[in-house]
Amino acid sequence: MSAVQRGPGVRYEPDENPPAGIALGCGVQLVVLGLASIVLIPTIVIRAGGGTDEYLSWAVFCAVTVSGVCTALQAARLGRVGAGHVLMMGPAGAFIGVSVSSLSEGGPALLATLVVASSLVPIVISLRLALFRRLLTPTIVGTVNMLVPATVLPVVFGRLTEGPPGATALSAPLTAVATFVVISAISLKGGATLRLWAPLVGVVAGSAVAGLLGLYDPGRVAGAPWIGLPRGTWPGVELDPGPAFAALLPAFAFVAVIGAIQTITGAVAVQRVSWRRPRAVDYRAVEGAVAADGIGKLLSGVAGIMPTQTVGFSVPTVELTGVAARAAGFAAGGLLIVLGFLPKLVAIVLAIPSPVAVAYLTVVLAMTFVRGMTEVVQGGIDHRKGLIAGVAFWVGVGCQNGLIFPELLAELAGGLLQNGITAGGLVAIFMTLFIEATAPRRHRVEAALDLAALPTIRDFLGTFAARSGWGGKMIHRLDAASEETLLTLIGQDEGRERRERRRLMLQARKEAGGAVLEFIAAAGEENLQDRMGLLADRPDDVLMEREVSLRLLRHIASSVRHQQFHDSDIVTVRVEVPETERGRR
Repeated sequence: MSAVQRGPGVRYEPDENPPAGIALGCGVQLVVLGLASIVLIPTIVIRAGGGTDEYLSWAVFCAVTVSGVCTALQAARLGRVGAGHVLMMGPAGAFIGVSVSSLSEGGPALLATLVVASSLVPIVISLRLALFRRLLTPTIVGTVNMLVPATVLPVVFGRLTEGPPGATALSAPLTAVATFVVISAISLKGGATLRLWAPLVGVVAGSAVAGLLGLYDPGRVAGAPWIGLPRGTWPGVELDPGPAFAALLPAFAFVAVIGAIQTITGAVAVQRVSWRRPRAVDYRAVEGAVAADGIGKLLSGVAGIMPTQTVGFSVPTVELTGVAARAAGFAAGGLLIVLGFLPKLVAIVLAIPSPVAVAYLTVVLAMTFVRGMTEVVQGGIDHRKGLIAGVAFWVGVGCQNGLIFPELLAELAGGLLQNGITAGGLVAIFMTLFIEATAPRRHRVEAALDLAALPTIRDFLGTFAARSGWGGKMIHRLDAASEETLLTLIGQDEGRERRERRRLMLQARKEAGGAVLEFIAAAGEENLQDRMGLLADRPDDVLMEREVSLRLLRHIASSVRHQQFHDSDIVTVRVEVPETERGRR
């Protein structure tokens, strides 16, 4: 592949083994970035919900260890659980409001019961993700990615001026600027090896400047024990939840759906930055990420704490360091588990001054925003994509900042729509569903995934083309595209036992300027999109026999999208109407 097509920033792909020092260093950077929120979010929830100090001690310990277990689980990809990529887990910020309500209404036991119940939502979604494929569009995924920094950064910037009493007015700005300059300079001009350490070097340098300016609090570190266990004990689960459970369960389930969409977004985005050669998204890995999200929520509920979820800074951290190896995810998970028993090390991270953390997060979240924009515009952008992304983004920003009917939104769904990611994500989803609902009716046919199905498919497409007002040239294109796609899917079945042969459902619909054919079959091992991309690097005279169909398909179709799930393959082929037939009905 040409150098232009490669992703030169990727030093280590998920399947590669970096040196132990690099894997550990990247794990440390992930932990440094995530530990503050892992500790602070449960603290905020428990204080607001009237929890005891003993329960707070238990909750912080469990939040750190469960986040570590689930981060390692995401990297592992055990069967249908885990993404097989570096995806950091931590307490789900979207659950803050409903968690406070449940603690106020029924204490930790009620919270535990609600979290266990809501954990079924992502688990069910992971088992049937193909049913939600029309919501897995680059427009929705990219818009949610853009909303993450737009939602978080206003809150983060509010911490820029935090510091101990007596600090000078310039202490916080100088510390933040020093951190930002070091990270940016190394990332922009440093060599490939040095760039791996840019975030960590920036935090250390910023903390050193903060120490000189009187912003670092050594007393917090000195007062923490080296080794310790939580003072509290397991709060248990409410076996007879009562009316409070019924009243809060819909809200928990709704937030769990939003959380699953955020996990899907993260799992798609991390694949975009994890390979040197661009690859089609493997939705089996996305299913695994959502399943691990559900397992994390289940473990959180059993432990009696607020739920965990995939957090957004994993992707930009991978992009910044160039290390996408699973070993970094294992290192981060292992470090979190160990830190749960080492309060002094936790205190060292928590003592990092706010201006340092804000500068660090600004770089990371800025890259998240750009990644979201890239997702939206990939494959071109039309007025529909632009309208959905633009409206959803600005509605999300407006709701987050209390600019859109704040009194009304405070009353709806317990105030959930005041969260920008929730509000903007829902707008993008509803606008996409509206387009789907008003699209031309789909025509479909089912047959065995076999060459014997070709006559049936040709008859079906001939009837579809006639209804659409197209002539012989378009019919020929549809026939050729369907035949080449069928041959390629059959080629994936070589070596399967006869009893495992798959059935095929073909859906066809008319769109502006052409037709969209959707082939749905059981899962294969090779992605057609990736194989068609590889063809661009091979001269015609070295084609293998199985690649001939792909070569023809690439010239017949204007676009091919292959989504692989555990239970199905979905190949979407768009065929443009010939110029001579464009004036027809």
